Amino acid sequence: MARLLVHLEGQTEETFVNEILRDYLLSVGYESVSARIVGNARLRHRRGGIRPWPSVKRDIIHHLKEDANCIATTMVDYYGLPQEGEGAWPGRKQAANLTSGERATAVENALLDDVAAEMGSRFNSRRFVPFVVMHEFEGLLFSDCAGFGRSIGRSDLETALQEIRNQFKTPEDINDSPIAAPSKRVRDLIPGYEKPLSGSLAALEIGLDANRRECPHFNGWLLQLESQIGN
Repeated sequence: MARLLVHLEGQTEETFVNEILRDYLLSVGYESVSARIVGNARLRHRRGGIRPWPSVKRDIIHHLKEDANCIATTMVDYYGLPQEGEGAWPGRKQAANLTSGERATAVENALLDDVAAEMGSRFNSRRFVPFVVMHEFEGLLFSDCAGFGRSIGRSDLETALQEIRNQFKTPEDINDSPIAAPSKRVRDLIPGYEKPLSGSLAALEIGLDANRRECPHFNGWLLQLESQIGN
């Protein structure tokens, strides 16, 4: 049986894995599912952005080498990934020129190639399943606008949230500009929105079924993780 280690961005994603994703993945055959925040969240808040890729890659490779039965994955927002300099995440800059549906896959493929090259020719690439959230975690919350509003005691916002959702083919297409990213849209409607609290409550209310139904890239990630069992 496989052990899954999820390298993720912050407290909200950690809650999502621990409170929602873990039980489901255990039910399909994983021996354990563990969440690991990449880097010091307090320092990241002060400096902005996620940790540089070389540092995250070292963590991933360390765990892959330490535990031969470990499968590693990521859960990080596309929007916040560094694009320039030594800390840039592979594929992120190039992905900006692609269509919305192609961007996350391009970054994920580049991450897999980089880790596989570091691990060497004998590495089983199925042991690393990178996942990039399009475009931010908040996008997943638009999978069920009624549930989103209800979870934070603002059912009156269902219509406004749904109007945003209806502008896009899927919640994952809600775009990533500084003024129109999912989190920005949410904060415009909900002043004082705090992702670790409100985002976690909304994710718990919405649940996996709605996320899988509405967000094809997210669903594809879970299908990949499910396919690891027994292989």
